[in-house]
Amino acid sequence: RVNKNAALGFGSELKYEKEKEDELLHQVTSQDLVKFGLIPELIGRLPVITSLNDLGEDDLVRIMTEPKNAIVKQYERLFDMDGVKLRFKPDALKEIAKMTIERKTGARGLRGIFEELLQDVMFDIPSDETVKSVTITKECVKGEKSPKITHKIPEPEQIAE
Repeated sequence: RVNKNAALGFGSELKYEKEKEDELLHQVTSQDLVKFGLIPELIGRLPVITSLNDLGEDDLVRIMTEPKNAIVKQYERLFDMDGVKLRFKPDALKEIAKMTIERKTGARGLRGIFEELLQDVMFDIPSDETVKSVTITKECVKGEKSPKITHKIPEPEQIAE
């Protein structure tokens, strides 16, 4: 009987290696760190030793949107100061999260991605008073399209009698 899930050879992928690694990291003690080569004086300054799990896409989207001072809310407020409504499509936020995971920068890397994404728009908006809203889509995040900008419809001038 052949086990199709078995891994064999140098190039094979170990399926459970990450899970085992995470499990072992949760069991690290200060004695393990000394054996690894850290000096006891340094370890004595670490009151708690813990390991963290990687953030997933959903975690990053929540970090971008839910807290009181979330980065999406900060940029919405910046655009609001110029009288412009900034909108992010849900798939755009997911794509930003994917980019962050690919770059392995964690939640701290979100600001850099937002700066790259919105820099040109933030530069142009203050000089154009006709802009009503800016919508960021997945294609914008990927660099395939520019943000969708909608303009205010000018009010018809009243005819003087």
